[in-house]
Amino acid sequence: MTNILAIRKKAERMSREAMYDIIRSPLITEKATALSEKNQVGFKVAIDATKPEIKVAVETLFGVKVLGVNTLIQKGKAKRFKGRPGQRSDVKKAFVQLAEGQSIDLTAKLV
Repeated sequence: MTNILAIRKKAERMSREAMYDIIRSPLITEKATALSEKNQVGFKVAIDATKPEIKVAVETLFGVKVLGVNTLIQKGKAKRFKGRPGQRSDVKKAFVQLAEGQSIDLTAKLV
């Protein structure tokens, strides 16, 4: 229990620049758009970001109340680049549950 509180305190002291490093980009896919009906928003986040850090970053940057954060790591596929085998990078995604009546307009600029 003490460890969780320490992580939350650390996340709340993050600089705005660190928050921009955590939230990389919004997910603009059919599934992510369908989740907006359930008051959820998807983001690509830093691979080492924790759920408390993601929650604080979204609440601060977008001015909304976050109820929960679910994360997943999408493993990179083995692909061929110019005929040579290569590996795509792993990507961490975060799906954020917003409080009732709140939304994030991803087309507007951040303040």
